[in-house]
Amino acid sequence: MSPAGGRGQAGGRSRPTSRLVWVLVATGTFMAAEIVGGLLSGSLALLADAGHMFTDVAALALSLLAITLARRPPTSRRTFGLVRLEIVAALVNGATLLLMAGLIVLEAWRRFQEPAAIHGGIMLGVAALGLGVNVAGALLLHRHAHDNLNVRGAYLHVLGDLLGSLGTIGAGVVILTTGWTPVDPIVSVAIALLILYSAWNLVREATDVLLESVPGHIDVDALLEDLRAIQGLDDVHDLHVWTLTSGFVALAAHGVIDDPADHTRVLDQVAERSEQHGIDHVTFQLELRRLYQLPASGEPR
Repeated sequence: MSPAGGRGQAGGRSRPTSRLVWVLVATGTFMAAEIVGGLLSGSLALLADAGHMFTDVAALALSLLAITLARRPPTSRRTFGLVRLEIVAALVNGATLLLMAGLIVLEAWRRFQEPAAIHGGIMLGVAALGLGVNVAGALLLHRHAHDNLNVRGAYLHVLGDLLGSLGTIGAGVVILTTGWTPVDPIVSVAIALLILYSAWNLVREATDVLLESVPGHIDVDALLEDLRAIQGLDDVHDLHVWTLTSGFVALAAHGVIDDPADHTRVLDQVAERSEQHGIDHVTFQLELRRLYQLPASGEPR
Protein backbone atom coordinates (compact mmCIF):
# COMPACT_ATOMS: atom_id res chain seq x y z
CA MET A 1 0.00 0.00 0.00
CA SER A 2 2.45 2.61 -1.18
CA PRO A 3 2.10 5.75 -3.28
CA ALA A 4 3.22 6.07 -6.86
CA GLY A 5 5.38 9.20 -7.00
CA GLY A 6 4.68 11.96 -9.47
CA ARG A 7 6.07 12.16 -12.93
CA GLY A 8 6.95 15.52 -14.43
CA GLN A 9 8.37 18.59 -12.75
CA ALA A 10 7.04 22.12 -12.73
CA GLY A 11 10.50 23.58 -13.00
CA GLY A 12 11.12 22.01 -16.42
CA ARG A 13 8.61 24.15 -18.29
CA SER A 14 9.64 26.63 -20.93
CA ARG A 15 10.34 30.13 -19.67
CA PRO A 16 10.06 32.79 -22.41
CA THR A 17 11.84 35.39 -20.25
CA SER A 18 13.94 37.01 -22.97
CA ARG A 19 10.90 37.53 -25.19
CA LEU A 20 9.00 39.16 -22.34
CA VAL A 21 11.94 41.49 -21.66
CA TRP A 22 12.12 42.56 -25.29
CA VAL A 23 8.37 43.23 -25.47
CA LEU A 24 8.48 45.12 -22.16
CA VAL A 25 11.20 47.50 -23.38
CA ALA A 26 9.51 48.10 -26.73
CA THR A 27 6.07 48.60 -25.18
CA GLY A 28 7.34 50.98 -22.49
CA THR A 29 9.18 53.10 -25.03
CA PHE A 30 6.23 53.38 -27.37
CA MET A 31 3.77 54.01 -24.54
CA ALA A 32 5.53 57.30 -23.79
CA ALA A 33 5.38 58.29 -27.45
CA GLU A 34 1.70 57.39 -27.68
CA ILE A 35 0.78 59.47 -24.64
CA VAL A 36 2.49 62.49 -26.19
CA GLY A 37 0.77 61.84 -29.52
CA GLY A 38 -2.62 61.45 -27.86
CA LEU A 39 -2.26 64.74 -25.97
CA LEU A 40 -1.11 66.61 -29.06
CA SER A 41 -3.86 65.21 -31.31
CA GLY A 42 -6.68 65.20 -28.74
CA SER A 43 -7.57 61.62 -29.71
CA LEU A 44 -9.33 59.53 -27.05
CA ALA A 45 -8.70 56.36 -29.06
CA LEU A 46 -4.97 57.10 -28.98
CA LEU A 47 -5.01 57.93 -25.27
CA ALA A 48 -7.11 54.83 -24.57
CA ASP A 49 -4.54 52.76 -26.42
CA ALA A 50 -1.76 54.46 -24.44
CA GLY A 51 -3.62 53.72 -21.21
CA HIS A 52 -3.90 50.11 -22.21
CA MET A 53 -0.19 50.10 -23.01
CA PHE A 54 0.48 51.31 -19.49
CA THR A 55 -1.30 48.24 -18.19
CA ASP A 56 0.79 46.22 -20.66
CA VAL A 57 3.99 47.51 -19.10
CA ALA A 58 2.71 46.61 -15.64
CA ALA A 59 1.45 43.23 -16.89
CA LEU A 60 4.73 42.34 -18.55
CA ALA A 61 6.72 43.42 -15.48
CA LEU A 62 4.41 41.35 -13.26
CA SER A 63 4.75 38.33 -15.54
CA LEU A 64 8.53 38.59 -15.47
CA LEU A 65 8.54 38.92 -11.68
CA ALA A 66 6.26 35.89 -11.33
CA ILE A 67 8.47 33.80 -13.62
CA THR A 68 11.58 34.83 -11.69
CA LEU A 69 10.06 33.98 -8.31
CA ALA A 70 8.55 30.74 -9.63
CA ARG A 71 12.07 29.52 -10.41
CA ARG A 72 12.96 29.47 -6.74
CA PRO A 73 13.38 25.91 -5.44
CA PRO A 74 10.82 24.35 -3.10
CA THR A 75 11.31 24.71 0.63
CA SER A 76 10.13 22.76 3.67
CA ARG A 77 7.34 25.34 4.04
CA ARG A 78 6.44 25.64 0.35
CA THR A 79 6.98 22.19 -1.08
CA PHE A 80 5.84 23.25 -4.56
CA GLY A 81 7.86 26.44 -4.43
CA LEU A 82 6.22 29.60 -5.78
CA VAL A 83 5.03 28.25 -9.13
CA ARG A 84 1.46 29.41 -8.52
CA LEU A 85 2.57 33.04 -8.53
CA GLU A 86 2.27 32.82 -12.32
CA ILE A 87 -1.44 32.06 -11.97
CA VAL A 88 -1.86 34.93 -9.51
CA ALA A 89 -0.13 37.22 -12.02
CA ALA A 90 -2.51 36.06 -14.75
CA LEU A 91 -5.51 36.79 -12.49
CA VAL A 92 -4.21 40.28 -11.65
CA ASN A 93 -3.57 41.00 -15.33
CA GLY A 94 -7.08 39.89 -16.25
CA ALA A 95 -8.65 42.04 -13.52
CA THR A 96 -6.59 45.03 -14.69
CA LEU A 97 -7.84 44.53 -18.24
CA LEU A 98 -11.44 44.48 -17.01
CA LEU A 99 -10.90 47.74 -15.13
CA MET A 100 -9.23 49.39 -18.10
CA ALA A 101 -12.09 48.40 -20.41
CA GLY A 102 -14.59 50.00 -18.03
CA LEU A 103 -12.59 53.23 -17.83
CA ILE A 104 -12.37 53.45 -21.62
CA VAL A 105 -16.14 53.07 -21.97
CA LEU A 106 -16.75 55.79 -19.37
CA GLU A 107 -14.42 58.22 -21.11
CA ALA A 108 -15.97 57.41 -24.49
CA TRP A 109 -19.40 58.26 -23.07
CA ARG A 110 -18.04 61.59 -21.88
CA ARG A 111 -16.66 62.28 -25.35
CA PHE A 112 -20.06 61.53 -26.89
CA GLN A 113 -21.54 64.17 -24.60
CA GLU A 114 -18.77 66.70 -25.20
CA PRO A 115 -17.02 66.11 -28.56
CA ALA A 116 -13.40 67.25 -28.72
CA ALA A 117 -11.24 68.48 -31.59
CA ILE A 118 -8.92 65.77 -32.92
CA HIS A 119 -5.78 66.09 -35.07
CA GLY A 120 -6.20 63.13 -37.40
CA GLY A 121 -2.70 63.27 -38.88
CA ILE A 122 -0.87 62.88 -35.57
CA MET A 123 -3.38 60.26 -34.46
CA LEU A 124 -2.85 58.22 -37.63
CA GLY A 125 0.95 58.43 -37.57
CA VAL A 126 1.38 57.39 -33.96
CA ALA A 127 -1.15 54.57 -34.31
CA ALA A 128 0.66 53.21 -37.38
CA LEU A 129 3.95 53.16 -35.49
CA GLY A 130 2.24 51.45 -32.55
CA LEU A 131 0.82 48.79 -34.85
CA GLY A 132 4.33 47.73 -35.83
CA VAL A 133 5.45 47.50 -32.20
CA ASN A 134 2.36 45.52 -31.21
CA VAL A 135 2.62 43.09 -34.12
CA ALA A 136 6.24 42.35 -33.21
CA GLY A 137 5.35 41.86 -29.54
CA ALA A 138 2.39 39.61 -30.32
CA LEU A 139 4.48 37.42 -32.60
CA LEU A 140 7.14 37.03 -29.92
CA LEU A 141 4.66 35.94 -27.24
CA HIS A 142 2.23 33.95 -29.40
CA ARG A 143 4.26 30.73 -29.23
CA HIS A 144 4.05 30.54 -25.42
CA ALA A 145 0.58 32.01 -24.92
CA HIS A 146 -1.22 28.68 -25.37
CA ASP A 147 0.61 26.66 -22.71
CA ASN A 148 1.32 29.29 -20.04
CA LEU A 149 -1.53 31.23 -18.44
CA ASN A 150 0.81 33.90 -17.11
CA VAL A 151 2.28 34.60 -20.56
CA ARG A 152 -1.23 34.51 -22.02
CA GLY A 153 -2.17 37.41 -19.75
CA ALA A 154 0.73 39.45 -21.08
CA TYR A 155 -0.04 38.34 -24.63
CA LEU A 156 -3.68 39.46 -24.34
CA HIS A 157 -2.53 42.89 -23.20
CA VAL A 158 -0.33 43.18 -26.30
CA LEU A 159 -3.01 41.74 -28.58
CA GLY A 160 -5.51 44.24 -27.21
CA ASP A 161 -3.08 47.01 -28.09
CA LEU A 162 -2.68 45.59 -31.59
CA LEU A 163 -6.44 45.71 -32.12
CA GLY A 164 -6.48 49.18 -30.59
CA SER A 165 -3.86 50.38 -33.04
CA LEU A 166 -5.85 48.98 -35.96
CA GLY A 167 -9.00 50.71 -34.70
CA THR A 168 -7.20 53.98 -34.13
CA ILE A 169 -5.74 53.88 -37.63
CA GLY A 170 -9.24 53.38 -39.05
CA ALA A 171 -10.60 56.25 -36.94
CA GLY A 172 -7.72 58.48 -38.06
CA VAL A 173 -8.45 57.78 -41.73
CA VAL A 174 -12.15 58.60 -41.24
CA ILE A 175 -11.36 61.85 -39.41
CA LEU A 176 -8.84 62.93 -42.06
CA THR A 177 -11.18 62.19 -44.96
CA THR A 178 -14.54 63.21 -43.51
CA GLY A 179 -13.85 65.21 -40.34
CA TRP A 180 -16.38 63.05 -38.44
CA THR A 181 -14.87 62.92 -34.92
CA PRO A 182 -17.51 60.70 -33.22
CA VAL A 183 -15.76 57.74 -34.84
CA ASP A 184 -13.02 58.16 -32.20
CA PRO A 185 -15.13 57.23 -29.12
CA ILE A 186 -17.01 54.61 -31.17
CA VAL A 187 -13.74 52.84 -31.96
CA SER A 188 -12.71 53.19 -28.31
CA VAL A 189 -15.85 51.35 -27.16
CA ALA A 190 -15.25 48.59 -29.72
CA ILE A 191 -11.69 48.18 -28.42
CA ALA A 192 -12.96 48.06 -24.84
CA LEU A 193 -15.47 45.31 -25.67
CA LEU A 194 -12.75 43.18 -27.27
CA ILE A 195 -10.54 43.68 -24.22
CA LEU A 196 -13.46 42.81 -21.94
CA TYR A 197 -14.08 39.51 -23.72
CA SER A 198 -10.46 38.37 -23.56
CA ALA A 199 -9.99 39.56 -19.97
CA TRP A 200 -13.06 37.71 -18.73
CA ASN A 201 -11.81 34.42 -20.18
CA LEU A 202 -8.40 34.95 -18.61
CA VAL A 203 -9.88 35.72 -15.17
CA ARG A 204 -12.17 32.68 -15.40
CA GLU A 205 -9.32 30.31 -16.29
CA ALA A 206 -7.01 31.69 -13.60
CA THR A 207 -9.79 31.42 -11.01
CA ASP A 208 -10.44 27.80 -12.01
CA VAL A 209 -6.77 26.97 -11.43
CA LEU A 210 -6.71 28.68 -8.03
CA LEU A 211 -9.90 26.83 -7.05
CA GLU A 212 -8.23 23.58 -8.15
CA SER A 213 -10.97 22.79 -10.65
CA VAL A 214 -10.51 19.92 -13.09
CA PRO A 215 -8.71 21.26 -16.21
CA GLY A 216 -11.01 21.80 -19.17
CA HIS A 217 -9.22 19.23 -21.35
CA ILE A 218 -9.62 16.42 -18.79
CA ASP A 219 -12.72 14.18 -18.92
CA VAL A 220 -12.84 12.71 -15.40
CA ASP A 221 -15.44 10.08 -16.30
CA ALA A 222 -13.33 8.81 -19.20
CA LEU A 223 -10.22 8.88 -17.03
CA LEU A 224 -11.93 6.83 -14.31
CA GLU A 225 -13.15 4.33 -16.89
CA ASP A 226 -9.63 3.86 -18.23
CA LEU A 227 -8.13 3.42 -14.77
CA ARG A 228 -10.78 0.95 -13.62
CA ALA A 229 -10.16 -1.12 -16.76
CA ILE A 230 -6.61 -1.90 -15.59
CA GLN A 231 -6.32 -5.63 -14.90
CA GLY A 232 -5.85 -6.30 -11.18
CA LEU A 233 -7.09 -2.87 -10.09
CA ASP A 234 -10.45 -3.52 -8.44
CA ASP A 235 -11.48 0.02 -7.52
CA VAL A 236 -10.44 3.67 -7.76
CA HIS A 237 -11.68 6.22 -5.24
CA ASP A 238 -10.79 9.62 -3.74
CA LEU A 239 -9.77 10.82 -7.21
CA HIS A 240 -8.62 14.44 -7.53
CA VAL A 241 -7.34 16.15 -10.68
CA TRP A 242 -6.16 19.75 -10.70
CA THR A 243 -3.73 22.22 -12.25
CA LEU A 244 -0.94 23.46 -10.02
CA THR A 245 0.28 25.96 -12.62
CA SER A 246 0.36 26.17 -16.41
CA GLY A 247 1.51 22.88 -17.92
CA PHE A 248 1.53 21.07 -14.56
CA VAL A 249 -1.56 18.86 -14.16
CA ALA A 250 -1.63 16.57 -11.12
CA LEU A 251 -3.66 13.54 -10.08
CA ALA A 252 -4.06 11.98 -6.64
CA ALA A 253 -6.18 8.87 -5.96
CA HIS A 254 -6.47 5.58 -4.09
CA GLY A 255 -6.93 2.13 -5.61
CA VAL A 256 -7.63 -1.40 -4.35
CA ILE A 257 -5.82 -4.59 -5.46
CA ASP A 258 -6.13 -8.25 -4.44
CA ASP A 259 -2.62 -9.48 -5.19
CA PRO A 260 0.44 -7.59 -3.87
CA ALA A 261 2.38 -8.97 -6.84
CA ASP A 262 0.33 -6.65 -9.10
CA HIS A 263 1.61 -3.57 -7.28
CA THR A 264 4.33 -2.37 -9.66
CA ARG A 265 2.51 -3.32 -12.85
CA VAL A 266 -0.68 -1.52 -11.79
CA LEU A 267 1.19 1.63 -10.80
CA ASP A 268 3.01 1.70 -14.15
CA GLN A 269 -0.27 1.38 -16.04
CA VAL A 270 -1.91 4.07 -13.91
CA ALA A 271 0.91 6.46 -14.76
CA GLU A 272 0.78 5.51 -18.44
CA ARG A 273 -2.99 5.94 -18.79
CA SER A 274 -2.96 9.18 -16.82
CA GLU A 275 -0.31 10.56 -19.17
CA GLN A 276 -2.55 9.72 -22.12
CA HIS A 277 -5.13 12.08 -20.59
CA GLY A 278 -2.58 14.90 -20.26
CA ILE A 279 -1.60 14.23 -16.64
CA ASP A 280 2.11 13.82 -15.91
CA HIS A 281 2.26 14.16 -12.11
CA VAL A 282 0.57 11.14 -10.52
CA THR A 283 0.29 10.15 -6.87
CA PHE A 284 -1.60 6.86 -6.61
CA GLN A 285 -1.85 4.87 -3.39
CA LEU A 286 -2.67 1.17 -3.57
CA GLU A 287 -4.44 -0.74 -0.80
CA LEU A 288 -4.89 -4.51 -0.38
CA ARG A 289 -8.50 -5.67 -0.42
CA ARG A 290 -8.09 -7.87 2.69
CA LEU A 291 -6.86 -4.85 4.66
CA TYR A 292 -9.17 -2.36 3.04
CA GLN A 293 -12.28 -4.63 3.24
CA LEU A 294 -14.25 -3.35 0.25
CA PRO A 295 -17.98 -4.21 0.70
CA ALA A 296 -20.22 -5.46 -2.07
CA SER A 297 -21.56 -1.98 -2.86
CA GLY A 298 -18.12 -0.86 -3.99
CA GLU A 299 -17.94 1.87 -1.34
CA PRO A 300 -15.26 1.80 1.42
CA ARG A 301 -16.33 1.28 5.01
